Amino acid sequence: MNQPASAGGRTGPRPASTPRVWLVSGYRAGERSQMLALAEALGWPYELKQLTYRRRGFTASLLRGSDLRGIRPGLSSALQPPWPELVISAGMRNEPVVRWIRAQSGGRTRLVHIGRPWARPETFDLVITTPQYRLPAQASILHNTMTLSQVTATRLALEADTWRPYYAHLPEPYLGVVLGGHSGPYTLGTNTAARTARQVSALAADRGASVLVTSSARTPVKALQVFEQHLSVPYKLYRWRPENTENPYLGILALSEALVVSADSVSMLSEACATGKPVYMAELAAYGHPMRPASDIGGDFRMAALAYSTMMRFGPPRLSRDLRLVHRALLEQGRAVWLGERFERLPPPPGDEIGRAVRRVLALFAA
Repeated sequence: MNQPASAGGRTGPRPASTPRVWLVSGYRAGERSQMLALAEALGWPYELKQLTYRRRGFTASLLRGSDLRGIRPGLSSALQPPWPELVISAGMRNEPVVRWIRAQSGGRTRLVHIGRPWARPETFDLVITTPQYRLPAQASILHNTMTLSQVTATRLALEADTWRPYYAHLPEPYLGVVLGGHSGPYTLGTNTAARTARQVSALAADRGASVLVTSSARTPVKALQVFEQHLSVPYKLYRWRPENTENPYLGILALSEALVVSADSVSMLSEACATGKPVYMAELAAYGHPMRPASDIGGDFRMAALAYSTMMRFGPPRLSRDLRLVHRALLEQGRAVWLGERFERLPPPPGDEIGRAVRRVLALFAA
């Protein structure tokens, strides 16, 4: 029998002067990670509200509603008084819910949205975004180059100690590889996987390194198999599984001296760059919108990629996102290069995206 999802989070005694915080959980891993990163950095106790959505509940979001029609209240965390002073959210389906929460509080609740809002940005007290969404420059929007991340020097040190024995049979140094999957007009097919594996092997051989690989929730099974078949250096591969809580992802970021990340995920690129290590972006096959200028990489046809590319070309910009804007920023800042190229100089220290976000949230309560 299904039970309502319980509210979790870093709870405990809350000083009277401390805002009550709810995290209305995003339904994508990258969004959830950003929300938790911001909440942890704020240092205030918070409750995590897990929502279960109706199959056609997205229509409430499209109509810019302020209600709970898009969720199943009996299977979701309780939304009841005392109402929070701050709600952190992400995702289109959560927008009507957080507006409803603010209405129940008599307008006292501040709304912080991460990513791209589908309602007007000024509907929220603060929007924290990154370049691919092409949002306008206005007072209520914080533009960061990278997404918010829980990757810190302290956490990396702990993860390195935890996972070092797991990889002790492989000779150091280590080259970490993080594989994503299909995204918009980009496809991680078998041809792309084989090419990336050959490039990774060449880079690892040049460095005298072993390869630590992890897939993700979006990595196609066949592409991962082909990638492994084309590796020609010592390696260990972790296959992502939703039920497995022992995931070496952060351990790979911590132990590797350099990182290769498939360039389909802004969150994965941001977390890799947050380590301050050299990051190599692996290009994916594309239709109409290549990741690299003048690139003609293809050979992995996917109808959905072709449809998305058409939407990017002819549809309204707000209906799509352009990952190339993030790639361009990382290249210009010297934080990353394309796989197959070389760093001209060491990457700069990690940015302070999380610090900027915390300061903007604190400013909402300064009065």
